[in-house]
Amino acid sequence: MDDFQFETKENLLRLPSWINFPISKASEFERIQNLIKKSNIHTICEEGRCPNRAECYASGTATFLLGGSVCSRACAFCQVNKGRPLEVDLQESKKVANAVKTLNLKYVVLTSVARDDLKDHGAIFFTSTIDEIRKTDNNIKIEVLTPDLWGGGKNLEERAILQKERLKKILDKEPCCFNHNLETVERLQKEVRRGANYKSSINLLRLSKQLSPQIQTKSGIMLGLGENLDEIKKTILDLKEAKCDQITIGQYLRPSLKHLPVKKYWDPKEFNDISDFSKNVGFSKVSCGPLIRSSYHAG
Repeated sequence: MDDFQFETKENLLRLPSWINFPISKASEFERIQNLIKKSNIHTICEEGRCPNRAECYASGTATFLLGGSVCSRACAFCQVNKGRPLEVDLQESKKVANAVKTLNLKYVVLTSVARDDLKDHGAIFFTSTIDEIRKTDNNIKIEVLTPDLWGGGKNLEERAILQKERLKKILDKEPCCFNHNLETVERLQKEVRRGANYKSSINLLRLSKQLSPQIQTKSGIMLGLGENLDEIKKTILDLKEAKCDQITIGQYLRPSLKHLPVKKYWDPKEFNDISDFSKNVGFSKVSCGPLIRSSYHAG
């Protein structure tokens, strides 16, 4: 920690030299942003200000945010707007499918805000959008990045049943990859993922592999929220025990002063060591580095 300087007023760690944001081709970047805005749809690339969005756009990949732009949960790391979710846009799936066609995308990631206000917790957003995309081109590969689908019911047993039912509806559409992020280590879940549960998230990933063993499973975590190396390794092992195939590990970057502060910037060598550990325990694909995000090089 001696290498870092602190800003006196906010007591914040300064951005280290090894975090360099990629420069995009302005014309192409603006074209895609304008199309997204004109279509009245949302992407987590834009809502979350992903540092890699230009690179993904250029490679024919985008991550669409379903269910509106307002999340029913208030996770302390996330830049997506929180509050009372908007009315469901019944044309959303068609709008997304048209955007996919116009952009000539070959690999699409579908994610959504948490919609605890809905009976199916938003599972229909995924199923209907997959259907609409495949009407335009059945060869487009589709990855889903879902919330935990956890909620409702009178007790934990009923919640687990509902979670399984919602998950099965999505898996029955046969996406090429099922992704659900743990975001952080077990100890920090309550602070970071308000309303989420580590064990229910692990169970969702395990259940996905049980229901559809042919579908790749994937999860991601952020570093820099106060975790230690032993906790990171335990999380990686927990994911592997749940038969998770792929993992993404990146540096948490604070979106604003209203969000959780960065406790540590993990350096490139540490990321390399964690990447080697993940590969050695058997993940088929490991994406690990300061600017890695859930959908980075997803295709």
